[in-house]
Amino acid sequence: MDVRIHPTAIIEPGAQLGRGVEVGAYAYVGGAVTLGDGTRLHHHASVEGNTVVGKACEVFPHACVGTKTQDLKYKGGNPGLRVGDRNVFREYVSVHCATNDGDFTRIGSDNTILAYSHIAHDCVLGSHIVISNSNSIAGHVIVEDNVTFGGVAGVHQFCRIGAYAMISAYAKVVQDIPPFFIADGQPAVIRALNRVGLERKGFDAAQLERVKLIHRILYRDGLNRTQALEKLGAHADAGSAEFARVITFAQQSERGLAPGS
Repeated sequence: MDVRIHPTAIIEPGAQLGRGVEVGAYAYVGGAVTLGDGTRLHHHASVEGNTVVGKACEVFPHACVGTKTQDLKYKGGNPGLRVGDRNVFREYVSVHCATNDGDFTRIGSDNTILAYSHIAHDCVLGSHIVISNSNSIAGHVIVEDNVTFGGVAGVHQFCRIGAYAMISAYAKVVQDIPPFFIADGQPAVIRALNRVGLERKGFDAAQLERVKLIHRILYRDGLNRTQALEKLGAHADAGSAEFARVITFAQQSERGLAPGS
């Protein structure tokens, strides 16, 4: 399959374009960029910097992927961005390269990032994430797989969002959000388990019951965080995937888990 490049597009020398890549009118591809097979840049889209974009991605008009970090600690070098396959970057999305030489902002595969959202330097996003319009994700944030963001949410730098969590619209996330739960508010607190999201991802009744139990121990039993984690670790279901995921997440938390409502 041939590459299709509009005559008004700018492709800098050195750029590597895979089979079937399409670059629309007035789009820009920097000289250090690699675009995977079947990736499409709509008109006025921009991919630059030390950036590798995987296969079958789609970059919509006026999105800027791989631009220089806004971090004032940037001292030069060649930091970059690595993007997996089948990602969608809608209009005016911005994704920045890392700050330090040799480091990368990383995005997995099968993510949908809606218009006007921003992913800052050194973030690490997993796969199957949906980020609704006008989200702002600050530097060094980690977002695990299968997370959903409502519109106009914000995430403080260095926070972590656990797998299968949901961040509600207009939420202000300033601490880590454990897997499986819904976070809402300013600042965000844990409201409930993400039952609908988990059902859509194929969680069965036994899995949902374990997540419900985890939520009760962490947020409803009146225990402090140390006591709650000890209770989780001693529980008969501690070896299950759901218990293990939350326990590991909590043990690795640096900003602390978001409180309950």
